[in-house]
Amino acid sequence: MIELITYENKYQPDFKRLNLEWLDKYNLTESHDLEVLNDPERTVIARGGCIFLAKEGEEIIGTAGLWKESEEEYELVKMTVAPAYRGKGISKLLLERCLSAARELGAEKIILYSNSQLKTALGLYEKYGFHHVPVTGAPFLTADVKMELSLAH
Repeated sequence: MIELITYENKYQPDFKRLNLEWLDKYNLTESHDLEVLNDPERTVIARGGCIFLAKEGEEIIGTAGLWKESEEEYELVKMTVAPAYRGKGISKLLLERCLSAARELGAEKIILYSNSQLKTALGLYEKYGFHHVPVTGAPFLTADVKMELSLAH
């Protein structure tokens, strides 16, 4: 049974491990990633963002978060699922939880930065209505994709 929980500092090693696994696999790890992964409490949560974790039993198997850009705009960050658990709908659960949280926070738009190598993730984002926009303001040198989703009604 998969449970979604709110990030706590005791899960920082899991958060870092799960994200470095995919970042390193695609040679995408940058200093900005390490800053967030080493201290998500300070870099994401203390700034008004949030992080959710997917848990099965005692094992953390997925992560996703929202980084506060402004009152109206949040960035989807650090979304991943452990390889053994992929293809089971866990990323959808995490993404839906982030979308719900963004609405609760009053966001009008969610943006994300990604890399064109990450075809499965990009397909998921497209299914949820994210559309491609020009890559501007990227905090990552390797970000060659920017997408956004309007939540305003």
